[in-house]
Amino acid sequence: MIADPQTAADLSVDADVIVIGGGPAGATVSTLVAQQGYKVKLFERDRFPRFHIGESLIPETYWVLKRLNMLDKMKGSPFIKKYSVQFVSAKGKLSEPFYFMEHKPHECSQTWQVLRSEFDKMMLDNAREHGVDAQEGVRVLEVLFDGDRATGVRLLDADGVERQVRAKVVVDASGQTALIANRFKLRVTDSDLKKGAVWTYFEGAYRDVGRDEGATIVLQTVDKKGWFWYIPLHNNIVSVGIVSAFETLFAKGRGDHEAIYNQELDRCPAVKERVAMGRRVAGFYATKDYSYRSSQVAGPGWVLVGDAFGFLDPLYSSGVLLALKSGQLAADAITEGLALNDTSAEQLGQWEQAFCQGMDRMRRLVCEFYDGFSFGRFVRKYPHFKGHLTDMLIGDLFKDDIDEVIEPMNDIRREMEQSRRSDE
Repeated sequence: MIADPQTAADLSVDADVIVIGGGPAGATVSTLVAQQGYKVKLFERDRFPRFHIGESLIPETYWVLKRLNMLDKMKGSPFIKKYSVQFVSAKGKLSEPFYFMEHKPHECSQTWQVLRSEFDKMMLDNAREHGVDAQEGVRVLEVLFDGDRATGVRLLDADGVERQVRAKVVVDASGQTALIANRFKLRVTDSDLKKGAVWTYFEGAYRDVGRDEGATIVLQTVDKKGWFWYIPLHNNIVSVGIVSAFETLFAKGRGDHEAIYNQELDRCPAVKERVAMGRRVAGFYATKDYSYRSSQVAGPGWVLVGDAFGFLDPLYSSGVLLALKSGQLAADAITEGLALNDTSAEQLGQWEQAFCQGMDRMRRLVCEFYDGFSFGRFVRKYPHFKGHLTDMLIGDLFKDDIDEVIEPMNDIRREMEQSRRSDE
């Protein structure tokens, strides 16, 4: 028999659930738990709005945003509507726009390019509207444990007062701070995706018109060692960043971030031409050690979501989707566990396998891109699998039938290797 969340309240705790971090993952899990009547306290270190990278959504975020009651707010926002993605080869050849609506004729196929400072604040405010006690300017110093069970947090509040807060479940949504993963040394770096990025913002740079205005463009450098993202935002701003192997991008002697960026810009004439008509309106940002994952998603009384669990190379703009999806799956496991009085690792982490399989499917596409895989060749030989490939690109990753593309992809990979050997 499922207990009522109000009658199941434990007087020895301050909340049913504590969430560390108010980004998209934290806002998602806290909102969905609060929707079921549970008491949720969220502690965010910064004060919103605050800067964050990761501006391009993909279509499958729609379904989580719908559960969060965020769709009307997104539709009423100034965010640029995104209908497609385009790729530009190392030789400067522009692909046809990849229109999501042509694969799935539903309003979910139109998504958005978001300014994260505004989007994240909208998400956190939405959590408050659903009953979440979201406190900003609060630094969580550590997660408290009784044996191996998480029991709460020790924090420094906005007034500089240190105190403890207890809960039945602690959700680590602290992003790359990853309090719990670092405590237990759970983080595993992806050795095949050791990338870094440098980026900045331009005003008045080139942008398409009509439904192509919001397209994400992925442009390869002439040496094929890196790629630029080109993401149009509202207020006539464009986010432009280079991603390349860490040891190449930040090699000794290349200079500061501005020097590195300009060197890479010279290697990508298509981007250089686009930004030439604009002016840079921000400094240069950089990040390193792009892809990683924790070796487990949950333990007794605790669960990891978003970047606190893992992060995947941003080639296909999967970051916000994975944050929202992990938040949704964790929330469902938490609310079920609270109703059953079961906050074990098994209960809270019941979604780990399916989620990691979804991440692995997107990871496969990322790795194939870096290895020079011919997606055009794949579609020509296996046109009946184009739908599965499209599902993966729009973020519909969490279903087993799309694994039917794996062996055909292996087949194309073998053909490409044979062609290379015969050319030697």
